[in-house]
Amino acid sequence: MDWNRIRRPEDIIDVGKAKFGDFNKFLPLVIAVLLLLVGLKGLLYSIGPDEVGVIQRFGRYIRLSPPGLHAKLPFGIEKVTPVKVKRVFKEEFGLRTLRPGVRTQYSSRQFTEESLMLTGDLNILDVRWIVQFRINDPVRLLFNIRNPVDNIRDIAEVVMRRFVGDYRVDEVLTTKREEIDDLVQQEMQKILDNYEAGIQVVTVKLLDVNPPEKVRPAFNEVNEAKQEREKMINQAWEAYNKVIPKARGEAEKTIREAEGYGLDKINRAKGEAERFLSVLAEYKKAPEITKKRLYLETLFDVLPKAKEKYIIDPKQSSILPLLQIGKKGGGE
Repeated sequence: MDWNRIRRPEDIIDVGKAKFGDFNKFLPLVIAVLLLLVGLKGLLYSIGPDEVGVIQRFGRYIRLSPPGLHAKLPFGIEKVTPVKVKRVFKEEFGLRTLRPGVRTQYSSRQFTEESLMLTGDLNILDVRWIVQFRINDPVRLLFNIRNPVDNIRDIAEVVMRRFVGDYRVDEVLTTKREEIDDLVQQEMQKILDNYEAGIQVVTVKLLDVNPPEKVRPAFNEVNEAKQEREKMINQAWEAYNKVIPKARGEAEKTIREAEGYGLDKINRAKGEAERFLSVLAEYKKAPEITKKRLYLETLFDVLPKAKEKYIIDPKQSSILPLLQIGKKGGGE
């Protein structure tokens, strides 16, 4: 460039026009190529295998796009928003996962603002839980709610606090955990359906429920005392169940034996009375025959039981001569 020829600012413009005059001929072509590249970039889009694409034309919902490579109107006429509908998302409360795996690593930070809760018997617990959810209607998710994750977290925390407040501290710690999980999941799903959020709650799970760290030693002592009390009560019931049922069984046995003995005596007495009446009736008909029959029946019963039998002459005044008491060689 000849700087000696430049005297005015207009001279600089004239020199530039002279140098870039040929470039101006290609400027429309360059602009057209750039517009074409931008158009091609906005024309094609890809949807992942676990996603669906929500297509909007000037902001209005038009259609859903399945996984794969597709085309749309460029230059901002149509906009695509991929939504992961097959992935299960997880939100954590009272804890944060730093590194998942076989040995999951959790954050050491305390999230007491979301984990401390008041139970129905006015005790404080440190409740840690997770919520798993998936998107079952991407259109409702995009157009009916704003900040879905914040909504999930707010709803989960409110519902969990409400149900924990309906139970005693012992129930939340032990027997009612699964029941609380189910109730919280159902209530969250009911609220989300009412909002038409397009979200399905998959799982609500209480992971860890403990008293606050400051009162944990005292709480453990109380629990140990309760366990000792339950142990002593169970031991007492064990001893009771060993002695009382046995005593009741023996008493019942004695009562049944006495009832059987009494019934036997009564039946025997009735039988003897009926037998006597029948014998009396026969005796009135034939006294001599009846006497003789009774005499023979008595002998029939007595004689087999007698070891030695002596038949005495009615005229004999004593049986001593027959026994030969004091005589040598007696019995020969």
